[in-house]
Amino acid sequence: MTKNSLKDHSKHARSPNLNTIMMVEDILKQSYQPLSMPELKKKLPKQVMHQTLKVVLHYLWKSGKITHTPNGIQWSHVEPEHTKQPEYASYIG
Repeated sequence: MTKNSLKDHSKHARSPNLNTIMMVEDILKQSYQPLSMPELKKKLPKQVMHQTLKVVLHYLWKSGKITHTPNGIQWSHVEPEHTKQPEYASYIG
């Protein structure tokens, strides 16, 4: 994607908040198989506008957390071991 196409994309898209990003991440992490866009929308606990969801998915793809396959969208990021430990929460909170 070029710099100009990102600007054009952002003009028409809504900016997602952190809760929306985390909500989408959680659904994709819990799924054992790729999800199509309609399947993902159905599983989300709150309704998310289509353009906003596209921005979230683009961000997750650019950060290497998801992959797009012919079968759908799938979580691909492996969490570092230290973030799974209870002591990690004391560092961030």
